[in-house]
Amino acid sequence: MDFTSLSNSHRSIRQYKDTPISEELLNEILHAATRASSSGNIQPYSIIISRDKAEREKLWELHYQQDMILQAPVLLTFCVDWHRMIKWCKISDARPTWDNFLCYMVGAGDVFIAAQNAALAAENAGLGICYMGTTLNNAQKLSDFFECPRNVVPVTSMVIGYPDEDPDARDRLPMNAIIHHEKYHDYDDEQIIEHYKQKEEDGWNRYMSIPELKEKIDKSGVKNLAQVYTDVKYTKDENRMASRSLINLLDKQQFGNN
Repeated sequence: MDFTSLSNSHRSIRQYKDTPISEELLNEILHAATRASSSGNIQPYSIIISRDKAEREKLWELHYQQDMILQAPVLLTFCVDWHRMIKWCKISDARPTWDNFLCYMVGAGDVFIAAQNAALAAENAGLGICYMGTTLNNAQKLSDFFECPRNVVPVTSMVIGYPDEDPDARDRLPMNAIIHHEKYHDYDDEQIIEHYKQKEEDGWNRYMSIPELKEKIDKSGVKNLAQVYTDVKYTKDENRMASRSLINLLDKQQFGNN
């Protein structure tokens, strides 16, 4: 399909058929990822393919038992990877300068650009995808699972497969909530309310239609969508715990240097 139709039709797919993806098609998707823009054309990332069912069963546990990992035939894990570049520099008698937080951020940026290229290629071929936010939340255990060496950190994962559902497109904030001309223009309270009005309605109705989430929401006593995000889905304690774990991992993998 044309690019406008492709980009406007994205949906995260969470139910998959077990139909295999051919080696040829998977290689096309991976090739698209490697052709993405990259800072300095260094490509400080690696992509780990998980297809073996037994391995995906272990990853299912590490991704908090999200069943799409067992259903979809392919899971890709995108890692910041300066390990390869550092080895090349040492072989070439060049002093590596990549063991710092800035380079982690550069690598993370390249990871997401490459991952989105892969996502677009997959969707263009009629496949479905879903990004796994659990990768950052459980990066330490995933790093151990994949036996990542120093200077390699898992950043995001993506399931890819043939969809077994046809969900509606999710709501998005209006353009004027996101786009700024020339300089950042702050929002007053009325603008914030207007920008989030549709999301408040659509998001609340969606979460209340999911039995397990509705039960959590009812028990928590929250009254609106913003409170669902802060008190049910992404609590301060959980975010802080995941942040500490990630910071510790960056130190361990040599990205904690100033």
